[in-house]
Amino acid sequence: MIRVECLVERCAGLDIGKADLKACVRVPGPRGGRRAQTKTFATTTGALLELRGWLAEQRVTVVAMEATGDYWKPVYYLLEDEFEVQLLNAAHMRNVPGRKTDVSDAAWIAQLVEHGLVRPSFVPPPRIRRLRDLTRYRSALIGERTREKQRLEKVLEDAGIKLSVFISDVFGVSGRAMLAALIAGQRDPRVLAEYARARMRRKIPALVEALTGRFDQHHGFLCRTMLAHIDSLTAAVAELTGQIETEIKPFQAVADRLDTIPGVNQRVAQTIIAEIGVEMDRFPTAAHLASWAGVCPGNNESAGKHHSGRCRKGDSWLRAALGEAAAAGIGTRNSYLQAQYRRLAGRRGKKRALLAVGHTILVAAWHMISNEVDYQDLGPAHFVTRIDPVRQTRRLVQQLNQLGFQVQLNPAG
Repeated sequence: MIRVECLVERCAGLDIGKADLKACVRVPGPRGGRRAQTKTFATTTGALLELRGWLAEQRVTVVAMEATGDYWKPVYYLLEDEFEVQLLNAAHMRNVPGRKTDVSDAAWIAQLVEHGLVRPSFVPPPRIRRLRDLTRYRSALIGERTREKQRLEKVLEDAGIKLSVFISDVFGVSGRAMLAALIAGQRDPRVLAEYARARMRRKIPALVEALTGRFDQHHGFLCRTMLAHIDSLTAAVAELTGQIETEIKPFQAVADRLDTIPGVNQRVAQTIIAEIGVEMDRFPTAAHLASWAGVCPGNNESAGKHHSGRCRKGDSWLRAALGEAAAAGIGTRNSYLQAQYRRLAGRRGKKRALLAVGHTILVAAWHMISNEVDYQDLGPAHFVTRIDPVRQTRRLVQQLNQLGFQVQLNPAG
């Protein structure tokens, strides 16, 4: 029988549910063996304090728990000051089929930790956790506001109002004025088109056509309700942004530094800090961070052959922020990110190219935070100049010769 080395002498595994949790403690037993003891505790604060006292009595040093929804959070936060608490990924510790119960799960977690067979997940410190709660909620509200705007545009389409065809932002100054007039009962398209402002007035003849429809009282009620919801969401987003700016003040220098990356604005910089923190000790290299975030290919090798490996799910909030930054960054002229996207999009597709640009932004953020350095753009010519100029010149000349051209090179002045 193979004996697995015991790396943690006194440990505990917790299987957490909504109403209660099972705690299994493994400690040294008689004659050099191991002894396990399991108890059930409620998840109220008083019961969790009893759990903490029991673990202290057993002289436990490491407490591990599975990341189950949000139920782990109050347990983790209450125990982290007194014990080394490890949050474990459920996918990394599958139990034996047919023996799965809450009690056996707790014992299984304790055994895995006891022998050092699992790695804990990254849980940021309290200040970063507060910032993360705020940025994630803001992102959720922004997403909800976008969906509500799409619903309103569908109502306009149902009424035959084609504003979105001629106005890039239906909810801008001109669009809101026209919507307000429609809701108030105005139906004359010529009168409605006169609400256009600035450069939009050049489109008045087209707007008259777009505003000719069958908008009635029913559509007005829906639009009024949706606009009120959109305005309330906008106010909530602004309030959250103010609170985020207060929470991020200790890390504002880091946010300002990240803001210099093409495509990254203050909102994206705040999200990056909230998701990965400002202490890069948890991620030894930029590759570790990219793997954790899920913006690099996975390993898929069998019998010496490498197969295509999908990216892991990673941190969905961080991936969304990096995707937004990548989409904006590739529009920056004469930048490394734009050159990288163009180089990959033709060969690997636009989606993979965008993911690669997001990976580059995250790697740059890791170096900037770790080394406290500013962003330095490698420039659009990086992929040309990084190769030996003589070899690059010879290769290009050979390609032109194969196309039937006779090439004569003259040095630039």
